Order: sequence, then structure tokens, then C-alpha cells
Amino acid sequence: MLFPISRRSFFLQTTAVSSLLAASSKKLTHKERVQRALQGAEVDRPPYSFWHHFGLKTPEAHAKATLDFHRAYRTDIVKVMSDFPYPKPAGKWYELKVETNPFPQQVRALKLIRDGLKGGAYFIETLFNPWNVAEKLASKEEVLQLKDENPQALLAALDVITESEIRHAKRAIGLGAAGILLAVANANRGALTPEDYSKFSAPFDQRILQAVSGARLNFLHAHLENDYLALVKDFPAAVFNYSPRVSKIPIAALRQKVSNVIAAGIDEVDYRTLDEAEIKRQWTAAAQAAGPKFILTPGCSVPDASTAEELLRLPAALNA
Repeated sequence: MLFPISRRSFFLQTTAVSSLLAASSKKLTHKERVQRALQGAEVDRPPYSFWHHFGLKTPEAHAKATLDFHRAYRTDIVKVMSDFPYPKPAGKWYELKVETNPFPQQVRALKLIRDGLKGGAYFIETLFNPWNVAEKLASKEEVLQLKDENPQALLAALDVITESEIRHAKRAIGLGAAGILLAVANANRGALTPEDYSKFSAPFDQRILQAVSGARLNFLHAHLENDYLALVKDFPAAVFNYSPRVSKIPIAALRQKVSNVIAAGIDEVDYRTLDEAEIKRQWTAAAQAAGPKFILTPGCSVPDASTAEELLRLPAALNA
């Protein structure tokens, strides 16, 4: 949940950040580093993660690519991508039934990733919010048309998708995931008005996070504009992940409104052009703005075409 913080607390956090970012005498494990960031405690360096889509067709290939990425780029959190589709109905796209296991291939991949990590790092499962799932079952245009012509049918479909995704989220956490990353791409005027987001998305998004609120590492990943922040501020998530570049909301401005761990700092749009010095400048500025409750991430996926050399610049900049 997001909580407002006082100006004095914000000042104390930002003035203390230099000592919190100083290298400690003890090198932390991936899990220790993340846990300390969640608590706002001292870390040897900011925990970090980044990701892109692999687009692979089998659970085995997906799991191998995820584990290889983690090992090659030494991420502190393994963000498991989710590219397997929600099952389509035989009839109209919105005539759905609750799915007990909507993503069986993803479940298989999660088991393989869990076994491959051997407890060495937290992993989190990605879920796209129900509105996005509906768009993938149909199209953006068809979902908007249904909203206008038969809003109750759309709400019923979103309710079914929500219940199915809750079952998947609980299954993922039962398998060992430390939480979920709920991707909310429609909290902006390019997708929905604030009024429509409040009616057709926010209640379902919040329900999913609430259903797994006991997990330690839930992320709210929001593509948002400033005047939508109030609509998601009560969502129960330990970590708020967003893009300062795209949203035009500076990290310092967000920190004045929320007490969550902030996950941001790396420009995902121009990631491929960033050298190590620029990455270090970005993470240092982000850490100073966010305070000790901070995880270094991009605002969204880095480009899928990023080369190994380009991807290695991030861990190199942190001496990870």
C-alpha cells in the first residue's frame, strides 16, 4: 500500500542515502540485499534487476533463457517474463469461464526456474492485468467497443479473468515465487480515461494484488500519468515500479507521495545507447531521490534486441 510521507521524513531519507549506498565490509547475497532494501536498511550496493521478452515457445526454453539471463547479468531479482497466452474460448472472446490453471506452460517454467535457482535469489512471476489480457484475447478496438456497447459483458469478462489470474498467482507463490509483478499498462490517457480506468480496471487490478498481499515481493508495474497515481496508491504492493522517462514523474516527486520501495532509475527507452558512466550517473541520481527503499530497475523491458555487450553494462556499472 502507498502511504504519504512527511517532508521531514523525505529530507532525512535523502540526506542519509550516501551512507546507505556506501560499500559495506560484508558482501551481501542476492536475497539479503533485496530484503534490506525492503526494510530501508544499509546495503553494499543497490539491488537491481532488468529484463526483456524472450518470446520462446516451450517452458523448457523459457526457463533456460531466464536462468541464463540471471547468471550472465547477475540480477538480484529474477523477474520471470510471461509470454504464454490466456486460453481463448470457443465462442465470443468475452464469454469466458474461470480457469483453474490458465497458464500451465508458465507453471512448468516456474518449477524449472525455481529448481535452477536452488534458493539463491528471489523470483517473481509476471501477470498482465485483466484489461491487457482482454486486449490479447480480442484487440484494443474490440475491447473498447464492448465497453461502449455492452459494459456489463465486459465487466463480467474482466471478473472471470481476474479470478483465473488470482488462481495462477497463488499457484506461482505456492511453487516458491516471492511475489508477482502486476503489469498495469492502462493507467494513462493513451489507454483509458481516469473514469474508465477506475471502473474497468482498478478494482480488478487491486483484487489480484490483494489476493496475494502476504507475499514479500509484490511489484506494481504501472504505465501511468501523474493524475492516475491517486487511483493506484492504495494497491497493496511492496514495490512500485514505473518509468520516470515515460510518465514524466520524477522519482523525487513520487517519493514525496509514497513510502513503497521504488524500483526505477534506468532509462529503458534509450538503454542500448547508455554507456557505463551514464548508467552509474542514472542509478546514483535515482538512489538519492528514492532514499534507502530503492531497487534499481528500468521503467519497463529493455529492448529485446539489446546485445550481450549492451546488457553487461548495467552490472558492470555497479561492479555487480
